[in-house]
Amino acid sequence: MQNELTLALIQTTLVWENPIQNRTLFEQKIDGLPDGVELVILPEMFTSGFTMTPKNVAEPMEGETVKWMQELASRKQIAITGSVVIKEGTHFFNRMLFVHPDGTIDTYDKRHTFTLAGEDKVYKAGTERKLIDFKGWKLLPLICYDLRFPVWARNVDGYDAVIYVANWPKPRINAWDALLKARAVENMAYSIGVNRVGMDATGHLYSGHSAVYDVLGNEVTDMKRDRDQVEVVTLSKDHIKKYRDKLRFLNDRDDFSLSV
Repeated sequence: MQNELTLALIQTTLVWENPIQNRTLFEQKIDGLPDGVELVILPEMFTSGFTMTPKNVAEPMEGETVKWMQELASRKQIAITGSVVIKEGTHFFNRMLFVHPDGTIDTYDKRHTFTLAGEDKVYKAGTERKLIDFKGWKLLPLICYDLRFPVWARNVDGYDAVIYVANWPKPRINAWDALLKARAVENMAYSIGVNRVGMDATGHLYSGHSAVYDVLGNEVTDMKRDRDQVEVVTLSKDHIKKYRDKLRFLNDRDDFSLSV
């Protein structure tokens, strides 16, 4: 079990529906990371932007983006996560991929599809919550709109950090800030959010606000707003244990069961 985990948050613009250019962009940024980074977090739909025409960019799990993630993770000996448009059979998924350094993959399909944009009409919603074990850290992967639904993120399984990848637009960014912080406080876990910046082809503007909050709701990153940026931050299990042992808030949580 590893006491510390070093992350790189990549907040950047995305080239609309162009997986080749976006993979090139991210590979350059990943190649420029300092030594010691163990996990790289990319935004939601990082190969395309938040598109409602998945047929233009969808790939199978055997496609180029998955191969690229595996090859890069192996070469750099890091884990890489972010969401991609994946097609299986006749269905499209907004799927978060967590690629380990050895090439193995954990997946999570977005549970709460964004009805305001019609995501529910073109993407099949996931039904399973996924807990990822990476170097002894328990990580809960979630996607964008999932952030508005605290029950889905409730820490009933002792996870250490929840990771949100997003295309969260600027007009509603105050909600992003508030909810990302709240998820840390109520779950006594690190809350990590990586959002994009720039404008997409549909005219939506994104302002970043990527951040990491500790178990007390303190922001431990210093990401600039409205600009491309990469930030490296190290999480500590000692921090989690200290305040869970001292405050014991999770002991008083309500019992409930989820139905999907």
